[in-house]
Amino acid sequence: MLYTAIILGLISSLHCIGMCGPIALMLPVDRKNEAKKTLQIVTYHLGRLTAYGSLGILFGILGKGLFIGGWQQQISIAIGIIMILIALVPEKEFAKYNLSKPIYKILSKIKVTLGKQFKKKTFGSIFTIGLLNGYLPCGMVYVALFGALSMGTIAGSFFYMILFGMGTIPLMSIVIYVANSLTTSFRSKLQKAIPYVIVTIGILFILRGLAL
Repeated sequence: MLYTAIILGLISSLHCIGMCGPIALMLPVDRKNEAKKTLQIVTYHLGRLTAYGSLGILFGILGKGLFIGGWQQQISIAIGIIMILIALVPEKEFAKYNLSKPIYKILSKIKVTLGKQFKKKTFGSIFTIGLLNGYLPCGMVYVALFGALSMGTIAGSFFYMILFGMGTIPLMSIVIYVANSLTTSFRSKLQKAIPYVIVTIGILFILRGLAL
């Protein structure tokens, strides 16, 4: 099921353009030296991959416990259903429950730190921007974490999130170069495909849980 991580990452990047695109566009990269700019963009992505990988390890520990407890198939089915619900239920319905409220203070600190890093132009600050960007709440990352949870091993969950992150890199890199070409209308059309892909992946997880 690791291949679903790449697919999810690719389709998630359509969502990322709208959500994380502004952060990518504000990166303090060198606009004159293309070689340095490319290296800075790679550094930004390494920061995001580090964040996703660490989250994968965390959920891998939890998933391993569920696997040992004999709940692997049931978890896979449940995760598939949750993915489908996330895709079909309007985002405003989830917003009513304000699931991020318990961690508002942590998020506030992350955003403050993120803002400070934009004032610097070092590779360390760009890596930190990517790292903090990866930890910001994102519905698509939540979907990926559900997938990582079902892997049953720490390594499996880690690589699931790394592959997810790698899937987001192409479009997230392109947006930095051709931002002015991506109109709101174009982004809207691309994002309409996201629910279909999530539902398909959710069905695959259900089939996996049913051992079909």
